[in-house]
Amino acid sequence: MTSKATTPEQYLKELPNGRKEPVTKLRNVVLKNLPKGFKEVMSYGMLGYVIPHEIYPPGYHCDPNLPLGLMNIASQKKFIAFYHMGIYGSPKLLKWFVEEYPKHSIAKLDMGKACIRFKKPEHIPYKLIGELVKKVSVKDWIETYEKNLKR
Repeated sequence: MTSKATTPEQYLKELPNGRKEPVTKLRNVVLKNLPKGFKEVMSYGMLGYVIPHEIYPPGYHCDPNLPLGLMNIASQKKFIAFYHMGIYGSPKLLKWFVEEYPKHSIAKLDMGKACIRFKKPEHIPYKLIGELVKKVSVKDWIETYEKNLKR
């Protein structure tokens, strides 16, 4: 479910009541732990966390007009999603996350390549998400991205 919101504040304001609090809390955890250089934007109709063109001029290879994204938060129809391209691009980071997850949530891990789905807001492991956010600096993400892009 993509939003037509143009700002993160507008996006949060448009969320249904059962989603406002957990998505806002997830956003706050990301912002609190976001490494220097990343910027919050609206991206693909979701909250996005990107490396702006001022830092990484080439942008995203599929559309160089877009900044290089790393994370998104979205309220989807049946779940809250946290997208993190770092766990898709780094087997080491993925391994760490999968091993840590059961220590932080009673829910079974439901994830795709870069998408972590939370069907029940009370199962969101906010502390673990904060740790994940801190683990990837701008420099780390550019290096991982470029290494995988060259393959």
